[in-house]
Amino acid sequence: MTRKRKSGSIRYELAPDIQMRFEEIVRTLGLTHIDLGNVVCLRSFGSSSRRVVARCHGMSKVLQIAMGIRAFYVLEFISERFDGLSPDDQDETIIHELMHIPNNFGGGFRHHDRVTAENVRKMLKKFQAAGIGKVGT
Repeated sequence: MTRKRKSGSIRYELAPDIQMRFEEIVRTLGLTHIDLGNVVCLRSFGSSSRRVVARCHGMSKVLQIAMGIRAFYVLEFISERFDGLSPDDQDETIIHELMHIPNNFGGGFRHHDRVTAENVRKMLKKFQAAGIGKVGT
């Protein structure tokens, strides 16, 4: 059974507000394996997916070699679901997506056997304990 897409296409925009929060989280948690210059946060509009709040997109090694570039990741946040979340839930979602980026930052993807709700909550608590995890502080 093929799912029909809503009329219109998905629209993407750079998300500087999410990008700043993402970078703050990465720095606070000391995730030095993440190359901040090679991760971009986007907000999408018009997705027909029902349960997805965000996605992590990596660039395969074959494309990196063919294009002569280093690994690159895009974190996509679906506006219709992400924007209405509380700040803590947004931080949890950002942490979930960044945890998909492997330690070798090679373009691959960590799956949900490592990116579990328990591991994400641990990282969120660590971020919040640093005193930066609250909006406006």
